[in-house]
Amino acid sequence: MFEPVIAPSASLLGLLQRGRGDGQLHALAADRDEAISALEECVTSDPRTDWQVENRSLYYARVYMDLEAPLAGIERHLSHPDDLIDTDEHRTGLALSVLGHLAGYGRRDALLLLRQYAATGGNWAWALDELALRDEDEALLSLAPAVLGRFPSDPQGEAELRAAIRAAYEPRPWSLWAAHHPRVAAAGEQSPFDLWQRQFQRPAVTPGWSVADVLAWADQAEEAGPGAVERRAAAAARCLAAVARSEDRPALLAAARGGAEGARRAALRHLADRDDPELPAVIEAAAADADPAAVRAALDTVARLRGARALAAARRWADPGTGGADSVLGEAAALLLADIGEPCDAPVVVAGLRSWLQQHGVRGAGLGTLVDGAGRLAAADAVPMLRHVYGESASSDLRGRAAQALALTDLYFASGPAFECLWDCEESTRELAARHVVTTGDARVLERLRRLAADPAEEAEVHAAVRGRLTSREHHR
Repeated sequence: MFEPVIAPSASLLGLLQRGRGDGQLHALAADRDEAISALEECVTSDPRTDWQVENRSLYYARVYMDLEAPLAGIERHLSHPDDLIDTDEHRTGLALSVLGHLAGYGRRDALLLLRQYAATGGNWAWALDELALRDEDEALLSLAPAVLGRFPSDPQGEAELRAAIRAAYEPRPWSLWAAHHPRVAAAGEQSPFDLWQRQFQRPAVTPGWSVADVLAWADQAEEAGPGAVERRAAAAARCLAAVARSEDRPALLAAARGGAEGARRAALRHLADRDDPELPAVIEAAAADADPAAVRAALDTVARLRGARALAAARRWADPGTGGADSVLGEAAALLLADIGEPCDAPVVVAGLRSWLQQHGVRGAGLGTLVDGAGRLAAADAVPMLRHVYGESASSDLRGRAAQALALTDLYFASGPAFECLWDCEESTRELAARHVVTTGDARVLERLRRLAADPAEEAEVHAAVRGRLTSREHHR
């Protein structure tokens, strides 16, 4: 899957793609046709960097409702010939989720489109889950012939039917169908036994009960692809926790210093979990190694360090006076200080955040750790950078973390960014805004809080925060 192309943050499309509150506000003020075009672009070309942790569907559904926008763009997307070829649920998942929320808001055209797609579309299971939450029993029963027709009445078809029942997020349609279709009832009864059978038949490849056996097993990843070695090494480290004794420490240190990648990673992880006093020196040597795999293993281990010894080592590695701050180990140390550092470490975290933005821009897994650390350590000097991350990040999850950090560091958060956050796509960000936003001086704030309180699609945590603010305001009148 290609990385989505995100428009500039100042444009209407860029705001909507990011799920920012200003996107919804600007869409209402923009030319309606332009706003609908931008909205359709977002829904039919999912802009999320990680669709499994970022929310957009309720946000886009609310914009559709505010604009009273037609669903022609979504219908064209769902009925495109690509739907017969591209089986990745990511292609249509966002559009189907938006339709689900629109159906919940009473849009019958959205409900009918979901029914049609559940009967004929490639990602029918997602559509069926959306309908399970919102449609009537009679309508769901009428879909049974179309759905069951996808599964031939042969052993392979029956196995696929059982797999579909197990994979369903919402069991309601299958429960309804089981009462009217013996085939579904039989598949539902057999499905748990399929799972148990697969578990019993799974090849049990396990290491021997010695440190040498475990380290050798760590280098025998059964699968290929990204992360295979790391996953095997993590499993091996858990085994080491059970079998390693004090007399095995020299062998573990030797593997951490010069073992093959899997064994090295397993040994480093085990030693980090035991807070071994020699580990900082081992990490320093590995981080300076010519082998990129050794460097990666050392840096990954830094993130697992804890305790006073780790804190002292991280401060040494990140000290600008030693020149180490500009190294990859210095960058990893700044991330560790952001995670476990004390208030005196705030300047190093701020410097690490600045360096990260200069080198990597508003992206990368480590940026969220630095943002969280700046907030946790109340680093007021980080406010300009946190505002930059908030405004430019294509990830709504990262933007929400920046908003949380700003709430702890920026004196003007409650009267500034918190207002926009009331419209944000992430419920945690809306909840944050509801708890902090200034409720005097702008009638739009109270109007928005009341709308959120009355919206049945809103999350319970947001409802609680909003109603708490509204009740508190009433009591203080």
